[in-house]
Amino acid sequence: MSDQQTGDTTADIDEAQTLEGGHDLMIEVDGKMVPNYDATIMSFEEGDIVTGTVVRVDKDEVLVDIGYKSEGVVPANELSIRKSVDPSEEVSVGDVVDALVLTKEDADGRLILSRKRARFERAWQRIEKAAEEGTPVTGNVIEVVKGGLILDLGVRGFLPASLVDIRRVAELDEFLGQALECRVIELNRFRNNVVLSRRAVLEEERRGAREQILDRMNVGDLVSGTISNIVDFGAFVDLDGIDGLIHISELSWSHVNHPSEVLTIGQKVDVRVLDIDRERQRISLGLKQTQKDPWQQVFENRQVNEIVHGKVTKLVSFGAFVEIEEGVEGLIHISELAQHHVEDPSEIVRPGQEVNVKIIEIDPDRRRLSLSLKRLEPEYRIHEDAFVDEEEEGEAGEEYLEAEGVEAEEGSADTESPAAEASAYEEEPAEEEPADAALEAADEEEISAATAEEAAETEAVAEVETAESEAPTEPEAVAEPEAPTEPEAEAAAEEPEAAEEEAEAKE
Repeated sequence: MSDQQTGDTTADIDEAQTLEGGHDLMIEVDGKMVPNYDATIMSFEEGDIVTGTVVRVDKDEVLVDIGYKSEGVVPANELSIRKSVDPSEEVSVGDVVDALVLTKEDADGRLILSRKRARFERAWQRIEKAAEEGTPVTGNVIEVVKGGLILDLGVRGFLPASLVDIRRVAELDEFLGQALECRVIELNRFRNNVVLSRRAVLEEERRGAREQILDRMNVGDLVSGTISNIVDFGAFVDLDGIDGLIHISELSWSHVNHPSEVLTIGQKVDVRVLDIDRERQRISLGLKQTQKDPWQQVFENRQVNEIVHGKVTKLVSFGAFVEIEEGVEGLIHISELAQHHVEDPSEIVRPGQEVNVKIIEIDPDRRRLSLSLKRLEPEYRIHEDAFVDEEEEGEAGEEYLEAEGVEAEEGSADTESPAAEASAYEEEPAEEEPADAALEAADEEEISAATAEEAAETEAVAEVETAESEAPTEPEAVAEPEAPTEPEAEAAAEEPEAAEEEAEAKE
């Protein structure tokens, strides 16, 4: 070998050593320096995390070059924590990925890797650090489950529905696929449990906005907002950064049973600021203060002893409330319901009944009206007419029910025994009489029978006593007195005439 050739070979070897970064990359074999291929192979053990480049994507696996003598195989079920994933949706050729070594050589001599387990280890390290420092973590929503969302953080993180937003979200499906920034509020690696809160991040962002809103807001201001929530005691209004409460008593000038009667979630409203608690960051709002006060009109336009028309809205033990105008109710005390003593207001009026009332007192300071029914002139007492009509309707209903009951009894009597059915069949009338006509006929028969019985008792007491004494003692065989025969009747009729003739002859 010439000096020039030797110099070139030495230069090539030095360059190779320089490029590869170590003398171990070249070894002497049989007096010759040859590349040390074993030195180029990456050294690792099972359980280590390695980095490689995706060189092939198949339907059921992905091949990754990590600098080993063969490419590593990542099965589809080891790509992601998601279930039934498509490898082409997770990685692409040329992507650099981390993978955990599961098996250096399986039965087929393949290197088996897991991308999801590498991400799991790295994710736990990142999550634990974020939990310690109080910094947020970001993950994509991969699943909607009962009670919340599942985020992909490298591990499965659970975001409860109540912590998704400042206000509870009704439809969680709209967050599917979105990247959410959350704070770690609970961590248990042993149980693989990570609980997140997006609400904590949002509240922190809005804290500064709240302070600015409170600084520029004053009592009496008219502000606009959106109804964010409705509860039994009122409604919450979102004022673009802070929530204010409209108490149920501040919703309307008239009585409100539940806030949902007046407002709906999402409704835009203008409200008046009633009070501000800057330390507790609470705002009290009023809706009725933006509306015209109906009481003011009453105070200006109504007078004592004036008769007005209204509707009974509610009965209480001490009287009845009557609405004389929209949003204005007055009280009829129980002592003002009638001239006589009243135990219960329902004896005189009913809820929903229209009445005329007389105003007997107006109290602007206490916003109260005292009304009276008993002081009305007779021509204005329409409530009494309505009460009489109700009583007549009730009596008519009772009579109808009694008539129906008589028909039912007659029908049941007809079907009580076979003998009665047979008798009814034998004496079947040509035409059925209406129920009312049958009842009248029965009444007439009873009256005539009673009259006949009284006459018989007066004229023939002796005969009745004799008949009773001659009657059998057994109650089942009581015999009625026999009617006299025709000859006997004629003889009885002739006896008074003979007596009169004899008397005339003697004279």
